[in-house]
Amino acid sequence: MSKTFISIGVTILDIVGYPITRIPEEQSTEVIQSIHLCAAGTAAAPAIIASRMGMESTLVGAIADDDIGFLLRHKLEKEGVDTTLLEMRTDLPTAATILPIQPGGARPNWHMPGAFLMLEIGAEARQRIVNADHVHLGGIGLLFNLDGQVAANLLAEARANGAMVTGDLIAPGPQTADAVKAVLPHLDYFMPSIDEALEISGEKTLAAATGFFMQQGARGCLIKCGGDGAYLATSSGIKAHIPVIKGVQVVDTSGCGDAFCAGFQVGLSNGMGPEQAARFAAATAAQVASGVGSDAGVVDYATTATIMAAGCMATGE
Repeated sequence: MSKTFISIGVTILDIVGYPITRIPEEQSTEVIQSIHLCAAGTAAAPAIIASRMGMESTLVGAIADDDIGFLLRHKLEKEGVDTTLLEMRTDLPTAATILPIQPGGARPNWHMPGAFLMLEIGAEARQRIVNADHVHLGGIGLLFNLDGQVAANLLAEARANGAMVTGDLIAPGPQTADAVKAVLPHLDYFMPSIDEALEISGEKTLAAATGFFMQQGARGCLIKCGGDGAYLATSSGIKAHIPVIKGVQVVDTSGCGDAFCAGFQVGLSNGMGPEQAARFAAATAAQVASGVGSDAGVVDYATTATIMAAGCMATGE
């Protein structure tokens, strides 16, 4: 029986173009290789990756009754993600981002904020979340109706019922540090990027940043460092640098951090310890980097486990 995974938070439709080398002037046209639509964001992207890896995956997010919301729901359902807990809002449109991916993987973007900002947790969603096996809060600091005590109470109950709880964020602002502080005591693992971790903690090193977050209550931290891998530290004394997977032909790095978060939860759900699960997460992110969009590359659990074991993408050679 598969484990249940519930991802809560940022829900976006990405419109990805590749490769983009320049913005055409006036009315001119530039022919490109690919335009791709995908469900993205720090909650929607992990929900898709977890589903592909065999978990019973549910997204708790917010969309509007508009064309972008229609497409977003369709993409999620096509991936096997349970969308019955998606909130339909009337105060904001469905969020979307246009990403012109440059050769080499750089990803400037135009973003339209939307419905996920005002996500509220109804009675059915709360009941499902607090009884899930694995819970991921994606977007701490940008969930205006959840950040603070609401999210803290929700995650506390889920953990008390035995859930493995992780948390991530994006685009930290003035409100983010307080939102993070509220939920840290209820996170098994806090999973920011290196830039986010250093900015929020005010520290200068990874070790100091993880110490800061664990002093505030997190049981562990897994900081994503892009091309430098990741850094894992736990309150039980584990400290480990997680290397990147070798041999990755980087196409697009959008969604790699989200895939990493999902891969870590999948690894833990399959009985891995934290260090092995972090290596599995690295293999998950590597596959996403090899294609266009946050849903690229990942096929299934077995393929990812093979890449993890080999430490490189060229597993068939």
